[in-house]
Amino acid sequence: MYRFFCFLVLLLPIPAIAEVADFSLPDLDGKMHSLSDYRGKWVVVNYWATWCPPCLEEIPGLVEFHDSRKDRDAVVLGVNHEEADPEWLEEFVESHFISYPILRAEPEPETPLGPVMGLPTTFIVSPQGKLIARQEGAITREALEAYIDRKNKEMNIGPSAFLQVDQ
Repeated sequence: MYRFFCFLVLLLPIPAIAEVADFSLPDLDGKMHSLSDYRGKWVVVNYWATWCPPCLEEIPGLVEFHDSRKDRDAVVLGVNHEEADPEWLEEFVESHFISYPILRAEPEPETPLGPVMGLPTTFIVSPQGKLIARQEGAITREALEAYIDRKNKEMNIGPSAFLQVDQ
């Protein structure tokens, strides 16, 4: 049986920036979300599970990050990476005030973005659709903001450069 372990590692840049293969996953209402739907914005893809303490600790920061930037330059997509009853999961999401889309995926060690060897695992995809960072372990709102703001400066991306993505 495949087991997940929760641990902390620093946000790691991906050595070779690579185009990400597009993928589509259903949300809790069955609506499909594709990574390409969010082109033009930073996409924080967070693989998590309800039973993982570090995953639960990072939820409030991810909610704050998503809510403060979703209409500007970045979104969070939470990928539930466990076998959970859909109705129970929906109640869990509501009780934790999760405002970003929660997508469902089979708990496999290999994902379209790369390996998920422990939870939480977060991938950051650039507005151009390139995978640029991966973190195993909890992430904070402050770390996400600092990283994306630094990358925006490096890439000379100003606030007006982001496309408006209707959702």
